[in-house]
Amino acid sequence: MRVDLFDFDLPEDRIAQRPVSPREAAKLLAVAPETLTDAVIGDLPEYLRPGDILVVNDTRVIPARLHGRRGGVSIEILLHRQQTPDTWQALSRPAKRLKPGHTVEFEDDLRAEVLERTEGWVTLRFNRAGAALMQAVSAIGHMPLPPYLGRVDDAQDRIDYQTVYAAREGAVAAPTAGLHLTPALLEALDRKGVRRVAVTLHVGAGTFLPVSAEDTDDHVMHAEWGEVGDSAVAAIAAARAAGGRVVAVGTTSLRILESAAADGMLKPFAGDTRLFITPGYRFKAVDLLLTNFHLPRSTLYMLVCAFAGTERMRAAYAHAIAQKYRFYSYGDACLLTRSET
Repeated sequence: MRVDLFDFDLPEDRIAQRPVSPREAAKLLAVAPETLTDAVIGDLPEYLRPGDILVVNDTRVIPARLHGRRGGVSIEILLHRQQTPDTWQALSRPAKRLKPGHTVEFEDDLRAEVLERTEGWVTLRFNRAGAALMQAVSAIGHMPLPPYLGRVDDAQDRIDYQTVYAAREGAVAAPTAGLHLTPALLEALDRKGVRRVAVTLHVGAGTFLPVSAEDTDDHVMHAEWGEVGDSAVAAIAAARAAGGRVVAVGTTSLRILESAAADGMLKPFAGDTRLFITPGYRFKAVDLLLTNFHLPRSTLYMLVCAFAGTERMRAAYAHAIAQKYRFYSYGDACLLTRSET
């Protein structure tokens, strides 16, 4: 499909710089096949039923943006994917200033040797490994805010850019739909009889990259590691058998569930996924999707068009822009019902 079919104009003032407070006050657009309904996140329990099961992504964001130097040149590194205890694949800027054999110096005597460079990607071997490396990254790193925010991170982002149930360290971008779920809202969902289960998808730096190809067939998705455990599969199967709906919190939860159901039945899964969902995809595991508003021409906007219908999402996004919804990572959300066509 042509990528320009997924383009739209977004006024710059619709891009949220900070989350609203309290989180439950963020807007929620309920997108059903025939209706668009304005609500707030605090109303989410009203849209779900007892017996539904909420699937959250429990990945934990690491402060993956590192500032270093090679000689007199400033180098920015965005960690993407751990390969060994001391080796990471990363995005670098400026990439052309790094070659195999070069060393990048960071604070606290942290260093990394460039093992390989392919366009903007580099493979780095650090002088620390495992827990010691992650401790150093936590001390000197910055939260990897999306570049479209146009600002540097601060101490508040260490709280704001992390879900309250984050548990498994490894993401370099937040599963942003989950940022709306506060302890109070989770308790309200519990009282409603909505079950909850966690899966994992470590969101990679590739999520920041625009789709530069003119046709979706030519776009290459970067691998991300994820897991759907035995207990999650059993809980989802039990909910489905009792008539409950599977509600994915975010596109990351949806993608790992669909990866685990690739042959039509949800099964335990652990490994890489490069699943790229575009209109025409037949969903196997998810009935409802809670998600933020996404970038034009992005793989995530293509995914929601596949899930709820392209024309439906065009209408929903036009409505959201007109009604001054806030977009992207710190913005408002929509609750999508899966299209049956």
